[in-house]
Amino acid sequence: MKYKLILPVVAMLLFSGCASFFGSKADEKTAQELVNDGMEAFNSQHYRSAIESFDKLKDWYPFSKYAILAELKIADAHFYLGEYEAAIAAYESFENLHPRNEATPYVIFQRGLSYIDQMETVDRDQTSAKKAIEIFNRLKKTYPASEYTAQADNYIRLSLKNMAGHEFYVGEFYFKNKHYKAAVLRFRAVVSNYPDVGFTQKSLEYIARCEAELAREEASPEKKVSWWRLWRAPSF
Repeated sequence: MKYKLILPVVAMLLFSGCASFFGSKADEKTAQELVNDGMEAFNSQHYRSAIESFDKLKDWYPFSKYAILAELKIADAHFYLGEYEAAIAAYESFENLHPRNEATPYVIFQRGLSYIDQMETVDRDQTSAKKAIEIFNRLKKTYPASEYTAQADNYIRLSLKNMAGHEFYVGEFYFKNKHYKAAVLRFRAVVSNYPDVGFTQKSLEYIARCEAELAREEASPEKKVSWWRLWRAPSF
């Protein structure tokens, strides 16, 4: 009789232990509740909370009709938090997983903006500007009729202007330090590669000044005669 009483208790404890070990969905929210929580947090600019809700939605309900929305809003939340590397990775993942989704032009556009927002000043590295140009050109080529493509040219021009400014800045640096050959190469690059972004006239002026300085150096009587000319010179 004693064993008959113990067995139900053991069974109940085992069942309870298994439930605790594997977790119970009793405390989990539905996909609809999670998407509502995520969107409410996102629209209130509580982006960290939004990411948490959307991450749970993806993990718990990967085949939900809301899973794709969760992927997109996670990328957007990272973007608005200024976490651009995370945003770019999330947008790229979305595009790779859903290349035919109607949101793909928007996703490519947002990747471009992520690089725009990381652009350095003209005295710094211009990798982000180059990446932005690459992304926006691909958007124009792949989705020429998209509403986002209409804005691409403005951002391409902004990136080109930043890159031209960088070349001009380096040219000025060389000029001020009297490295005229190096300077003139930079200013010519501005004129050739970035003709319509506002630096052409100033670059042409600097080219003329560099050439004048180089000519002056060439004609200077203080210019050293090469050892070859000294060796070939007649002796009196």
